[in-house]
Amino acid sequence: LHVRPWSLSNIKSSHVRCDIENELKLPVYKAHSPQIGMRRYFTDLLTVLSSRCNLCPTARHLAIYLLDLFMDHYDITVKQLHVISIACLLLASKFEEKEDRVPKLEQLNNLAYMCNVNVVLNKKDLLKMELLLLENFNWNLCLPTPAHYIDYYLFASVGEKDLHNGWPITSLTKVKAFLEKYAYYFLDFSVQDYAFLNFRPSLIAAACVCASRICMQISPSWTTQLQLLTCYSWEHLAQCIEMMLM
Repeated sequence: LHVRPWSLSNIKSSHVRCDIENELKLPVYKAHSPQIGMRRYFTDLLTVLSSRCNLCPTARHLAIYLLDLFMDHYDITVKQLHVISIACLLLASKFEEKEDRVPKLEQLNNLAYMCNVNVVLNKKDLLKMELLLLENFNWNLCLPTPAHYIDYYLFASVGEKDLHNGWPITSLTKVKAFLEKYAYYFLDFSVQDYAFLNFRPSLIAAACVCASRICMQISPSWTTQLQLLTCYSWEHLAQCIEMMLM
């Protein structure tokens, strides 16, 4: 398993180009899981566990995406889904985080107990599930999610010519900081509904930025610079943005 070091504070355009290439190869999500009604519960569980473990957004979103793809192909028990979910979180953290930030088994068991998960993990079963997942994904975890694009797009989220409530922006730094919070809110919101899996990850990330500009009353809602950076026009984003703002 190739572990890729990732620095959220220093994203390079080459990384994004690589993710766009991988994005075109992503499997089609069909929403066929018999347990799809429990997806929201497991999404919330992974969100809580990743937050308690202080994992980066890319690890959290990758873990949820791995679970989505696995559930889409297999009919397994709820108890097995708990183990699979935690195995997804471990694999994603090993792929996206530094080694010393990967959660330990004892820590995960304690957190699962606090979340009222009636499953005690052992190393053997967890390794077995990790191998099952890796084989399912052909040992390829280069699966881009919206979280892999968002910081790159946020670099151009606000420009000097933009207007805030119809007035020139006096502090780009402050406005960018607020917009970033909005964008990450929409980013986390997008994993709660599997309907967003019908859109490309890069498009969801772009829609997060645009929806944030709308909420903050920054005009125009979408700029030429952002369109050139993301390769998405307003028409491309409209449906996804509408789902976010509803």
